[in-house]
Amino acid sequence: MKIILWKGLANQSLEYFKIEKKEGSLKVNSKILGIQEDTVFAVTYHLLIDDNWFINEFTIVTEINSITTSYTGKKRDCAWEINNIPEPELANIHYIDISLSPFTNSLPINNLVFKEKVPQDIDVIYIDILQGHIKPVKQRYTKLDTLSFSYENIDSDFKAILTVDHNGFVEEYPELFEKIGQV
Repeated sequence: MKIILWKGLANQSLEYFKIEKKEGSLKVNSKILGIQEDTVFAVTYHLLIDDNWFINEFTIVTEINSITTSYTGKKRDCAWEINNIPEPELANIHYIDISLSPFTNSLPINNLVFKEKVPQDIDVIYIDILQGHIKPVKQRYTKLDTLSFSYENIDSDFKAILTVDHNGFVEEYPELFEKIGQV
């Protein structure tokens, strides 16, 4: 079991993250509390990840300014159901990106086989917690050196250089997140 504490820099948040290996898969349980401008939020998410770092299931419960919303995702073969509704545009997507957490960057970083400075494009289910949107997006990861990766959201032209630890967990995500503790 590993516990990580991340601080959100852009939105004044704190994430208490726990990952453990159970029955041949990885289980994640995490809690995020924060504020962005006049929006106060609490997020709890649970992920079931296979040995290849592919997402199989997620449950996200948010409370934003006292309004509670839940999102569930289940992969069946290559198809996704979001809140029990089939979503064909999400077929064959192996990763998710939760907007308020740096953890989901660890999924492709730990799964893809990288050669230095050779970009790899992937499809991701992007979950924008504060806006309440779930949509497919294209992202690009490039290994710069052993512990540094370039991350790009191709759809929005967003770019960042991520520093990770030897387990592929984000140490520093400039202007957005930094790891402040781990056990």
